[in-house]
Amino acid sequence: MRHCIVCGKPFLAKNVDSVHCSKKCSNETYRNKKRAEKREMERQAILAESEGNALLTVVQVCSRYQISRPTLYRWIRQGKIKDHNPGDRMTLIDIADIEGLLDIRKNPLEETPKKRLYSLEPEDCYTIGEVSKKYRISESTVYSNLRRHSIPMRQIGRFVYVPKFDIDKIFKSEK
Repeated sequence: MRHCIVCGKPFLAKNVDSVHCSKKCSNETYRNKKRAEKREMERQAILAESEGNALLTVVQVCSRYQISRPTLYRWIRQGKIKDHNPGDRMTLIDIADIEGLLDIRKNPLEETPKKRLYSLEPEDCYTIGEVSKKYRISESTVYSNLRRHSIPMRQIGRFVYVPKFDIDKIFKSEK
């Protein structure tokens, strides 16, 4: 027994791919899919129309920046965005105001900070026992701090090694 994805009624599937109990439910899914495709095509047309314009209509702003209408009108009422009304029932909004409010970056591909490279060789590391003796804390506290600060560990034989630099940085700051 399966349940229809539209109406939720249980039905006996005729093949492996069946998800609808009837032709009516199948048609409903098809209509919803077509409506969604039509909305997306309208949105793309609005975006193409608004390319290169300094002033956009409310519909164009909502489509381009994925903002709801009530939010946009609230920003206008609050004075965060200036609007221009050239005629009846037409509100135009300057792109610079929206981008300034949304803090849209001109170059979204900024360089990410380099990740620290760890040396997990025994001469550059403490064992968990050494850390617990040096800082007078239990081994479980050491492990919880390692997890909290995402510090890598390396096990060689029965010893677990952790980088000296990071351990000293964490536990000296906690004293």
